[in-house]
Amino acid sequence: MISMIAPTSHDRIKMIAAEAKGFVYCVSSLGVTGVRSEITTDIGAMVRLVKEANPDIPCAVGFGISTPEQPEKMAAVPAGAIVGSDIISLCEKYGREAAGPIGEYVRSMKVAVQQKD
Repeated sequence: MISMIAPTSHDRIKMIAAEAKGFVYCVSSLGVTGVRSEITTDIGAMVRLVKEANPDIPCAVGFGISTPEQPEKMAAVPAGAIVGSDIISLCEKYGREAAGPIGEYVRSMKVAVQQKD
């Protein structure tokens, strides 16, 4: 089971993080998953609270991550970015031929994050 924390979980973040296994999924915004033009949540504050309770657990941010610039801006904070909706959109668009476009998309995200290292 992956532990998730939302921007509204402030009082519960340390409790959730202390019990977490694997990684903590930091939800970037309220509402349903899907493309966001901008992430305005203070992901750094969420990650700091997680690390206070469980210094060794990695954090990944998701919900709305769709452009290479979004994880690039956050790369110094979470250990990873979770991307789903755009990959599903590529599957819908390309069907059985989606592997190539998905590979290109994932590479562009990886390059953006690696440039911050």
